[in-house]
Amino acid sequence: MDIRISKINALIRLIEDPDPQVYDQVKNELILIGEPALYSLENASKNNDFGPEFKSRVFSVINKIHNNALKNELIQWVKSEEKDLLLGSIIVSKHHDTDLEDSYVHETIQTLRRAIWLEFNDYQTSFEQIKIFNRIFFGVSHFECLNKDSYSPDEIDISRVLESKKGAPFTIGLIYSIIAQSLDLPVYGVNLPNSFVLAFMDYNQSNFIINQQNDFGVLFYINPKAFGEILDAREIGDFLTSRNLNPDRSHFEPCSNSSIIKRMIEDLMLSFQYIGDEQRVSDLSELINAI
Repeated sequence: MDIRISKINALIRLIEDPDPQVYDQVKNELILIGEPALYSLENASKNNDFGPEFKSRVFSVINKIHNNALKNELIQWVKSEEKDLLLGSIIVSKHHDTDLEDSYVHETIQTLRRAIWLEFNDYQTSFEQIKIFNRIFFGVSHFECLNKDSYSPDEIDISRVLESKKGAPFTIGLIYSIIAQSLDLPVYGVNLPNSFVLAFMDYNQSNFIINQQNDFGVLFYINPKAFGEILDAREIGDFLTSRNLNPDRSHFEPCSNSSIIKRMIEDLMLSFQYIGDEQRVSDLSELINAI
């Protein structure tokens, strides 16, 4: 037997030791070994010869190793130049959905992208392209924002939302923007308080042509909560005023990919807080510190 596997199994056998100091040492050593210890730990968790305390401790170690791995992935994501939005959302979703398959997410996104791309041509205006996008995304594919005061982790997790076609407005908007950007449409998230809209940037100076004023470089806004309804800056301002919020440039301009991933983590924290899972909230707070 491999010496490392032998050591891992020996440590696992000690995990139920009644001496707290022994358990802490065993736990720390397993966490230090990291992902190579997961296979043995997961097998041990299925062994019915051990009691509930053993299983609870094993799950605690597995959770810590898993969380550390995601934290390291997120640190590398932050250091990367491109900060790919899809990759970042997959990393965060894996905190909740440990069995998430990257390939499923990528293939589903590509299928949606192709369905929309087939309807595009070089003569369409930005407004026409978004109208087509909305028809395929919301109409044909049946994506829908849930209108609730709080959302479950499944309604924020990108993989689960791609599967169910229903989710928090943030995640629906996130998927929308990822697909739009893959089609070279300049559609980016705007991090409004307790809301999330998308900005279609005016890179072609269309506002000048149509004699429309916008101080933020945005041609128009897209509301995923209303099946892609087109908004202007005045309507964004009215939304803020209705909630007694003072308008700020950040409410009208796209935010960074790092800000979007941070928002995703915060929304997941709220969802776990709502169901009373404080351990998950604590784990997610560590992920936020990586950004």
